[in-house]
Amino acid sequence: MSNQHRKTIFTTIGIDSETNVLVEKICKRYSLKKGEIVKLAFLYLEKAHINPADAPESVKTELSKINKRQDDIIRFIRHYEEEQLNPMIRTSHTIASKFDTIVKTLETLVLSQLEQNQEKYHTILQRIGDKINEHANVINNQGKQIGTLHQIQKKDNAKLLKLISLYSELAACGVMDGKRKENLKTEIIELINS
Repeated sequence: MSNQHRKTIFTTIGIDSETNVLVEKICKRYSLKKGEIVKLAFLYLEKAHINPADAPESVKTELSKINKRQDDIIRFIRHYEEEQLNPMIRTSHTIASKFDTIVKTLETLVLSQLEQNQEKYHTILQRIGDKINEHANVINNQGKQIGTLHQIQKKDNAKLLKLISLYSELAACGVMDGKRKENLKTEIIELINS
């Protein structure tokens, strides 16, 4: 049949009331128009090589044909499952198992490497911390020594200023200030010896 004849047939077919109810239910369920459902029905009849003009020999033979078709389909599905699906499932399961094993091995390797690196970094940081503490101790000791030297220098400067002051007084004393000169000399000697 050509497409023109099909279109003409689809638009001119009358449907009895029981079939009409069935078609309306199918329309609602699948959101199709009546014309589309009729078109699909005729396509099915054509693909299944069913001629609606030929009356069936008997209901029993038609049902046996349908059952045979169902059995053929089930046999085909089982055969396809045996030959194609089951090997694919086994293969994909094997691949997934291998992948899982590889991932676990890699995870273990990465974690061990991280632990080793962490230990190395910890050791290096410990050494750096020890060196910094040593340097800090040296700097603190030097700071204390500098502080001590500063205090000594301060005392020595005070002594020097006192000596200068005493010498200037000694130099300013006249010939008549003998007792005063002796006292200044004694103070200078005591200051130098301290």
